[in-house]
Amino acid sequence: MYKYDAYDHALVRERIEEFRDQVARRLDGRLTEDQFKPLRLMNGVYLQLHAYMLRVAIPYGTLNGPQLRTLAHIARRYDRGYGHFTTRTNIQFNWPALVDVPDILDHLAKVEMHAIQTSGNCIRNVTADPFAGAAADEIEDSRPWAEIIRQWSTFHPEFTFLPRKFKIAVNGARDDRAGIRVHDIGLQIVKNEAGETGFEVWVGGGQGRTPRLAQKIRDFLEPRDLLSYLTAILRVYNQHGRRDNLYKARIKILVEALGAEEFGRQTEEEWAEIREGELELPAAEIARIRAFFDRPSVSKAQPVPVSGKPGFAGWLRRNRRAHQVEGLSSVVISLKPVGGTPGDITDDQLDIVADLAERYGFDEARATPDQNLVLPHVRNEDLETVWDALVAAGLATANAGLATDIVSCPGLDYCSLANARSIPVAQAISSLVEAEGLAEPVGDVTIKIDGCINACGHHHVAHIGVLGVDKRGEEFYQITLGGAFGNDASIGGIVGKGLAGEDVPGAIVRVLKTYLEIRDENERFIDTLRRVGADAFKESIYVAA
Repeated sequence: MYKYDAYDHALVRERIEEFRDQVARRLDGRLTEDQFKPLRLMNGVYLQLHAYMLRVAIPYGTLNGPQLRTLAHIARRYDRGYGHFTTRTNIQFNWPALVDVPDILDHLAKVEMHAIQTSGNCIRNVTADPFAGAAADEIEDSRPWAEIIRQWSTFHPEFTFLPRKFKIAVNGARDDRAGIRVHDIGLQIVKNEAGETGFEVWVGGGQGRTPRLAQKIRDFLEPRDLLSYLTAILRVYNQHGRRDNLYKARIKILVEALGAEEFGRQTEEEWAEIREGELELPAAEIARIRAFFDRPSVSKAQPVPVSGKPGFAGWLRRNRRAHQVEGLSSVVISLKPVGGTPGDITDDQLDIVADLAERYGFDEARATPDQNLVLPHVRNEDLETVWDALVAAGLATANAGLATDIVSCPGLDYCSLANARSIPVAQAISSLVEAEGLAEPVGDVTIKIDGCINACGHHHVAHIGVLGVDKRGEEFYQITLGGAFGNDASIGGIVGKGLAGEDVPGAIVRVLKTYLEIRDENERFIDTLRRVGADAFKESIYVAA
């Protein structure tokens, strides 16, 4: 993983000392909350329903042992013993005292972490495939490119105050696990007819109030031109993006208004003026960044175990992923115990993951857009030992990709923007699906829940989405069907009227049972849904409502 240089260290240290002074002035009254708000947001500090919240950046989801232990220490000393992983692969601490935040940032800096640009109308945390550098279907490791974008975008003076927040994802595998089509800019690594590696460029995706899928504006971009082309896109957006209307400020609205072809034309026009110059990426710099992201190797490859203790085979089947290096596997650490809070992890569990990463995972772990963790590089002979440790830590739930692997935003239990609770609904769905014995028979299905239209839980791109809304002081939940996140990205459609919270788990269970009744042999849930349409499931949703 990338290691800070002297410039990185100095930049982060200067920001901490600046923010320490800002916090002191807020606490003694020299700054009002309104004056303090833009300053704290630039440092990842939100004011939630009950307390301040700190969002820590985890660029492209990558963590090492010392970083995980530092997060554990922060959870233990400054929070209530846990942290919460988000769909942007960041981690949030929900209960820090404002006076302690500069000290927390100081702890983070010692392990090359920070909270910069996890909020505000700037380029947010750059994300990538959580299996980058390990996946068997990989074209090229996307992490070096995500790191290059991170370095270029951090404190970029031209793009610090954009019309709205801005999100970039890079995918380097054939299977899109980064969700490039629901990002402001999505970059897909491809090879051209000559076998050269470059990028497809997608623009204008996003979720929230007006969900849109990104549209492709360039089939092939040479790597050396990456930063100049991104600059051209952002300049077109900065010039034409709406600043007079919060709900129309995202680039997806601009792309839709201009049309993808016209937006692409304006981008190419801007790019022609800046392509040749200081923004061209030198081959030496690309090589320097790539050198930080080495691929592990094994001296003697062992096969994946075919037997073991009860439960181990099921965990391998659901939570293991094939690796590009013979003798290695990637494993998903589920943060979705049945009936638990999606994405939450305790201080002790963070320490245990740190131990496993260091001892058995080449000192690397990843946070995923599904609010889980991944050990990307595990020797096959160590898989059962890792599983034993995860069982003891309560982290061995074998449900990666199943209906109990639910994604959820914090909702009205924490978030000041939320209209409805999300966590209790997720817990109830998970518990009922498990009680009905449906998770394994149903197989791969995504369920994602949001407590407001901002869609931090990504309900729009779930096979089954749940959106909490407020109607005259009461919480209701809309059900959407047909969303998808990856290569076959789609936006789910609202099925009908909202349901009371207590009716949602039963409705979803009935949808899953309907699928089992009408599916063709070996047909996935999303494929059945697309074949028969949402109306085939509608009656099952509302039969008892």
